[in-house]
Amino acid sequence: MGMLQRFENRLEQAVSGAFAKAFRSAVQPVEVAAALQREVDNSAQILSRDRRLVPNQFHVELSPADHERLAPYSSTLADELTEMLRDHAEQQAYVFTGPVTIDFAEGEDLTTGRFRVRSSALAKVTPSHGEVTDTAVRRARVLLEVNDMRHPLDPPGLVVGRGHDADLRINDPGVSRRHVEFRVYPGGGEPHVSVVDLGSTNGMLVNGEQVEQATLSSGATIKIGNTTLRVHFVPDGSGGDRGV
Repeated sequence: MGMLQRFENRLEQAVSGAFAKAFRSAVQPVEVAAALQREVDNSAQILSRDRRLVPNQFHVELSPADHERLAPYSSTLADELTEMLRDHAEQQAYVFTGPVTIDFAEGEDLTTGRFRVRSSALAKVTPSHGEVTDTAVRRARVLLEVNDMRHPLDPPGLVVGRGHDADLRINDPGVSRRHVEFRVYPGGGEPHVSVVDLGSTNGMLVNGEQVEQATLSSGATIKIGNTTLRVHFVPDGSGGDRGV
Protein backbone atom coordinates (compact mmCIF):
# COMPACT_ATOMS: atom_id res chain seq x y z
CA MET A 1 0.00 0.00 0.00
CA GLY A 2 1.37 3.42 -1.00
CA MET A 3 1.89 6.28 1.41
CA LEU A 4 -0.95 8.40 0.00
CA GLN A 5 -3.35 5.44 0.22
CA ARG A 6 -2.36 4.90 3.85
CA PHE A 7 -2.92 8.60 4.48
CA GLU A 8 -6.45 8.39 3.02
CA ASN A 9 -7.27 5.32 5.10
CA ARG A 10 -6.06 6.94 8.33
CA LEU A 11 -8.01 10.10 7.59
CA GLU A 12 -11.22 8.21 6.86
CA GLN A 13 -10.91 6.35 10.16
CA ALA A 14 -10.20 9.59 12.04
CA VAL A 15 -13.29 11.45 10.84
CA SER A 16 -15.68 8.53 10.20
CA GLY A 17 -16.19 9.42 6.57
CA ALA A 18 -17.64 12.85 7.32
CA PHE A 19 -14.72 14.63 5.71
CA ALA A 20 -15.00 12.68 2.47
CA LYS A 21 -18.70 13.51 2.27
CA ALA A 22 -18.07 17.23 2.86
CA PHE A 23 -15.44 17.30 0.08
CA ARG A 24 -17.24 15.03 -2.35
CA SER A 25 -17.41 17.68 -5.10
CA ALA A 26 -14.45 19.84 -4.07
CA VAL A 27 -10.73 19.53 -3.39
CA GLN A 28 -9.72 16.11 -2.08
CA PRO A 29 -7.41 15.60 0.92
CA VAL A 30 -5.17 13.22 -1.05
CA GLU A 31 -4.59 16.02 -3.59
CA VAL A 32 -3.35 18.29 -0.81
CA ALA A 33 -1.15 15.48 0.53
CA ALA A 34 0.40 14.89 -2.89
CA ALA A 35 1.00 18.63 -3.34
CA LEU A 36 2.76 18.84 0.03
CA GLN A 37 5.01 15.93 -0.93
CA ARG A 38 5.91 17.68 -4.20
CA GLU A 39 6.60 20.93 -2.33
CA VAL A 40 9.00 19.12 -0.01
CA ASP A 41 10.72 17.27 -2.86
CA ASN A 42 11.13 20.42 -4.95
CA SER A 43 12.48 22.45 -2.02
CA ALA A 44 15.06 19.93 -0.75
CA GLN A 45 18.57 21.30 -0.31
CA ILE A 46 21.61 19.02 -0.05
CA LEU A 47 23.25 19.02 3.39
CA SER A 48 25.45 15.99 2.84
CA ARG A 49 25.48 12.80 0.80
CA ASP A 50 22.90 11.25 3.10
CA ARG A 51 20.82 14.24 4.23
CA ARG A 52 18.72 16.93 2.55
CA LEU A 53 17.15 19.93 4.25
CA VAL A 54 13.43 20.63 3.64
CA PRO A 55 10.89 23.27 4.78
CA ASN A 56 8.92 22.73 7.96
CA GLN A 57 6.11 25.30 7.73
CA PHE A 58 3.37 24.90 5.15
CA HIS A 59 0.55 27.25 4.19
CA VAL A 60 -2.35 25.76 2.21
CA GLU A 61 -4.70 28.23 0.51
CA LEU A 62 -8.16 27.02 -0.49
CA SER A 63 -11.11 28.61 -2.21
CA PRO A 64 -13.61 30.25 0.19
CA ALA A 65 -16.09 27.40 -0.39
CA ASP A 66 -13.51 24.67 0.22
CA HIS A 67 -12.11 26.49 3.25
CA GLU A 68 -15.58 26.69 4.78
CA ARG A 69 -16.12 22.95 4.27
CA LEU A 70 -12.67 22.20 5.68
CA ALA A 71 -12.98 24.24 8.89
CA PRO A 72 -14.56 21.51 11.10
CA TYR A 73 -11.84 19.02 10.13
CA SER A 74 -8.77 21.26 9.75
CA SER A 75 -7.08 20.12 12.96
CA THR A 76 -7.46 16.42 12.15
CA LEU A 77 -6.37 16.94 8.56
CA ALA A 78 -3.30 18.93 9.64
CA ASP A 79 -2.31 16.15 12.08
CA GLU A 80 -2.63 13.45 9.43
CA LEU A 81 -0.78 15.52 6.81
CA THR A 82 2.01 16.19 9.29
CA GLU A 83 2.35 12.48 10.03
CA MET A 84 2.39 11.73 6.31
CA LEU A 85 5.16 14.30 5.73
CA ARG A 86 7.24 12.86 8.56
CA ASP A 87 6.92 9.38 7.00
CA HIS A 88 7.89 10.77 3.60
CA ALA A 89 10.88 12.63 5.07
CA GLU A 90 12.12 9.48 6.81
CA GLN A 91 11.95 7.49 3.57
CA GLN A 92 13.78 10.19 1.58
CA ALA A 93 16.41 11.05 4.26
CA TYR A 94 15.03 14.59 4.57
CA VAL A 95 15.74 16.77 7.60
CA PHE A 96 13.19 19.38 8.72
CA THR A 97 14.57 22.70 9.95
CA GLY A 98 12.18 22.68 12.92
CA PRO A 99 8.75 21.48 14.07
CA VAL A 100 6.36 20.80 11.18
CA THR A 101 3.27 23.04 11.04
CA ILE A 102 0.46 23.13 8.47
CA ASP A 103 -2.20 25.82 8.38
CA PHE A 104 -5.11 26.57 6.07
CA ALA A 105 -6.36 29.91 4.77
CA GLU A 106 -8.72 31.33 2.19
CA GLY A 107 -7.45 32.34 -1.22
CA GLU A 108 -9.99 34.81 -2.58
CA ASP A 109 -8.77 34.31 -6.15
CA LEU A 110 -9.21 30.52 -6.04
CA THR A 111 -12.25 28.71 -7.40
CA THR A 112 -13.79 25.58 -5.85
CA GLY A 113 -11.48 22.59 -6.17
CA ARG A 114 -8.38 24.74 -6.65
CA PHE A 115 -5.69 25.27 -4.02
CA ARG A 116 -2.02 26.20 -3.65
CA VAL A 117 0.76 25.36 -1.22
CA ARG A 118 3.49 27.64 0.05
CA SER A 119 6.34 26.62 2.35
CA SER A 120 9.12 28.12 4.41
CA ALA A 121 11.96 26.83 6.55
CA LEU A 122 11.95 28.28 10.07
CA ALA A 123 14.19 26.85 12.74
CA LYS A 124 13.32 26.92 16.42
CA VAL A 125 15.23 29.67 18.24
CA THR A 126 15.93 29.35 21.99
CA PRO A 127 17.79 31.85 24.20
CA SER A 128 20.07 30.03 26.64
CA HIS A 129 18.87 32.17 29.58
CA GLY A 130 15.15 31.63 29.14
CA GLU A 131 12.48 33.65 27.39
CA VAL A 132 13.29 37.23 26.37
CA THR A 133 11.14 39.77 28.20
CA ASP A 134 9.50 42.80 26.60
CA THR A 135 11.40 44.99 29.05
CA ALA A 136 14.76 43.61 27.87
CA VAL A 137 13.78 44.25 24.25
CA ARG A 138 12.63 47.82 24.98
CA ARG A 139 15.86 48.67 26.80
CA ALA A 140 18.19 47.31 24.14
CA ARG A 141 20.10 49.66 21.83
CA VAL A 142 20.70 46.84 19.35
CA LEU A 143 18.26 44.06 18.43
CA LEU A 144 18.82 40.80 16.61
CA GLU A 145 15.77 39.62 14.65
CA VAL A 146 15.46 35.89 13.93
CA ASN A 147 12.32 34.35 12.42
CA ASP A 148 10.21 37.42 13.33
CA MET A 149 11.38 37.36 16.97
CA ARG A 150 13.53 40.12 18.49
CA HIS A 151 16.39 39.45 20.88
CA PRO A 152 18.44 42.11 22.71
CA LEU A 153 22.06 42.33 21.55
CA ASP A 154 23.84 43.83 24.56
CA PRO A 155 27.59 44.21 25.29
CA PRO A 156 29.77 42.21 25.11
CA GLY A 157 27.61 40.27 22.61
CA LEU A 158 26.54 36.65 22.17
CA VAL A 159 27.33 33.40 20.39
CA VAL A 160 24.79 31.94 17.98
CA GLY A 161 24.81 28.26 17.13
CA ARG A 162 23.04 24.92 17.36
CA GLY A 163 24.80 23.65 20.48
CA HIS A 164 23.69 23.98 24.08
CA ASP A 165 26.68 26.19 24.88
CA ALA A 166 25.51 28.90 22.45
CA ASP A 167 23.81 31.98 23.89
CA LEU A 168 21.15 31.85 21.18
CA ARG A 169 20.41 28.33 19.94
CA ILE A 170 19.03 27.79 16.43
CA ASN A 171 17.76 24.31 15.63
CA ASP A 172 18.91 24.44 12.01
CA PRO A 173 20.91 21.44 10.72
CA GLY A 174 23.01 23.81 8.59
CA VAL A 175 24.15 25.75 11.66
CA SER A 176 27.25 24.63 13.57
CA ARG A 177 27.28 24.17 17.34
CA ARG A 178 29.08 27.51 17.75
CA HIS A 179 28.58 29.21 14.41
CA VAL A 180 29.06 32.97 14.80
CA GLU A 181 29.75 35.49 17.54
CA PHE A 182 28.19 38.95 17.61
CA ARG A 183 30.41 41.46 19.39
CA VAL A 184 28.94 44.65 20.81
CA TYR A 185 31.22 47.41 22.06
CA PRO A 186 29.87 49.85 24.68
CA GLY A 187 30.15 53.61 24.30
CA GLY A 188 28.23 56.68 23.30
CA GLY A 189 26.99 57.53 19.86
CA GLU A 190 26.22 54.94 17.18
CA PRO A 191 26.50 51.33 18.40
CA HIS A 192 29.55 49.40 17.21
CA VAL A 193 28.66 45.81 16.31
CA SER A 194 30.61 43.15 14.47
CA VAL A 195 30.11 39.47 13.64
CA VAL A 196 32.82 36.79 13.44
CA ASP A 197 32.59 33.28 12.02
CA LEU A 198 33.80 30.80 14.66
CA GLY A 199 35.14 28.26 12.19
CA SER A 200 31.72 26.96 11.20
CA THR A 201 31.24 24.20 8.64
CA ASN A 202 29.06 26.19 6.23
CA GLY A 203 30.31 29.74 6.84
CA MET A 204 28.15 32.84 6.84
CA LEU A 205 26.83 35.42 4.40
CA VAL A 206 26.71 39.08 5.44
CA ASN A 207 24.46 41.12 3.16
CA GLY A 208 24.77 38.31 0.61
CA GLU A 209 28.58 38.05 0.62
CA GLN A 210 30.66 35.20 2.06
CA VAL A 211 32.94 36.64 4.75
CA GLU A 212 34.70 35.51 7.91
CA GLN A 213 34.04 38.72 9.85
CA ALA A 214 32.34 42.05 9.27
CA THR A 215 31.37 45.31 10.94
CA LEU A 216 27.59 45.63 10.91
CA SER A 217 25.30 48.58 10.31
CA SER A 218 21.60 48.76 11.09
CA GLY A 219 19.61 46.53 8.74
CA ALA A 220 22.50 44.17 7.99
CA THR A 221 21.54 40.56 7.27
CA ILE A 222 23.55 37.54 8.33
CA LYS A 223 22.66 34.14 6.90
CA ILE A 224 23.86 30.97 8.63
CA GLY A 225 22.61 27.60 7.46
CA ASN A 226 19.06 28.18 6.28
CA THR A 227 18.38 30.95 8.80
CA THR A 228 18.62 34.70 8.25
CA LEU A 229 19.34 37.10 11.12
CA ARG A 230 18.93 40.87 10.89
CA VAL A 231 20.53 43.55 13.06
CA HIS A 232 18.57 46.67 14.08
CA PHE A 233 20.02 49.72 15.83
CA VAL A 234 17.52 51.43 18.11
CA PRO A 235 17.49 55.25 18.07
CA ASP A 236 17.68 56.91 21.49
CA GLY A 237 14.30 58.02 22.79
CA SER A 238 12.31 55.59 20.64
CA GLY A 239 10.74 54.00 23.70
CA GLY A 240 8.40 51.04 23.23
CA ASP A 241 8.56 51.39 19.46
CA ARG A 242 12.21 50.41 19.30
CA GLY A 243 13.52 47.91 16.81
CA VAL A 244 11.81 46.38 13.83
